[in-house]
Amino acid sequence: MTVRAKFQCNSINKSPDNSTAVVNMMAVTTGSAENETWSKYTPSGQLQMVISNPAAAEQFEQGKEYFIDIIPAE
Repeated sequence: MTVRAKFQCNSINKSPDNSTAVVNMMAVTTGSAENETWSKYTPSGQLQMVISNPAAAEQFEQGKEYFIDIIPAE
């Protein structure tokens, strides 16, 4: 089974030497019928990632929404 959630990037904090970026995301729960449907069962969530790959960190934009799919690693 796959669980899909929608998160919004709240902030991106880069280290002084730009070697890492901390990306903070919060679950999206309002704004559309789709958001309200899934958030009925998962009403909140937070995600924080410390990213040391500059190319990966550049994929995130503050204020933008992202889908996160959760699939068992088997």
